Amino acid sequence: MAEEKVDWAEYFDRIRKVCPWSKAAWNKGEIKITKWSGNILDMENNQAIVYVVKNANKRQLKKLCKRLDKNPKYDWLWSEPKYGNYASPLPVLIQQDSRKLFDARFSIGYYDDVIG
Repeated sequence: MAEEKVDWAEYFDRIRKVCPWSKAAWNKGEIKITKWSGNILDMENNQAIVYVVKNANKRQLKKLCKRLDKNPKYDWLWSEPKYGNYASPLPVLIQQDSRKLFDARFSIGYYDDVIG
């Protein structure tokens, strides 16, 4: 798999400013990296599932993410190598449990910053 060549530990360390729990979750084995097959996986004990979407561009990722984000059980994010300082090393979709993500963001004051 292409993601085997990626230093995911470095990536999750680098994005700690915008996702402070990512490195700890990675270190605990709670982030699954897999190829996108078109099927949504059960979260099981994972904090996130990162789907590598080979050869996808920004437009395709945004469109797919928007379609997937209609299920209130999960929050979907996307990233690709050219998208800002916290860009992923490969084009990816990121699946997270909506409630867990809300709780994590709330615990660090994210919603105070957004609302205030």
